[in-house]
Amino acid sequence: MKLVRTLVAREGINAIDLLSQQVPELSKGRLKDAMAKGAVLLSVKPQKRLRRAQTMLHSGQQLQLHYDDDILQRSCAGALLISDQQQYSIWFKPAGMLSQGNEWGDHLSLLRAAEQHFAAKRQVFLLHRLDREASGLVMLAHSKQAAGAISKLIAEHQVSKQYLIRVKGQLTAALLQQGAITTPLDGKACLTRFSLRNYDNDTEQSWLDIELISGRKHQIRRHFAGIGHPVMGDPQYGKNNKDASGLALQAVSLSFTCPRARKMVRYVLPPELLLTADPAAQAS
Repeated sequence: MKLVRTLVAREGINAIDLLSQQVPELSKGRLKDAMAKGAVLLSVKPQKRLRRAQTMLHSGQQLQLHYDDDILQRSCAGALLISDQQQYSIWFKPAGMLSQGNEWGDHLSLLRAAEQHFAAKRQVFLLHRLDREASGLVMLAHSKQAAGAISKLIAEHQVSKQYLIRVKGQLTAALLQQGAITTPLDGKACLTRFSLRNYDNDTEQSWLDIELISGRKHQIRRHFAGIGHPVMGDPQYGKNNKDASGLALQAVSLSFTCPRARKMVRYVLPPELLLTADPAAQAS
């Protein structure tokens, strides 16, 4: 079942009673589950998720319900805290997890996982995104000051992001020597640098190390699909690149000058979390 409703309180009433009265298709149990998973929004400025079923509403207040059985029943592996630097933290986001929630809920989002990990004792700000299908390192800030400082570094291309991908086919010597894709995306200049890590003769697939210079939407995926070597397991770009193991794209390291310590830092994905167990990958 999938439905969207805007509910208006005509008098003082608690949230779950309003939902139950105006959405009779759903039981109170399912409505409470939807609230807990972030699918009920309170129309205030800024809009916020309403999770407590017994929250009292005043006359005229509005709730928005975005209910989707399929989304609310989904699950994925949990996020892992890689490094806690107090002002910011580095996390491993597994494949299948959103970077942040949307109107349909946030129970499968990294932001929500971090909020729960810190028991709401810290603010949590998303600094950059990683596609739901991808896995790897994501950095969060825990103060407005840290978020502003690190966001400035990202905007000025002073945060180096490295990725590991597995693509269809064997790249030509000329393409490997070129080592970069500069095809504009969405009318904007962008640059993806790459080098060969390993070619697997058995699968006829190439493992590539990627340095993302710009950050257009789905840049790596679109660039490699565009040159005829789509990322394996990509559900959106490329042909004949299906893979049951999922999208073979992973953010493996982040490097930048820490605005607090004033020194260069580098965070690397632990070997046991890498997409592949091939010797070259483990040795990097």
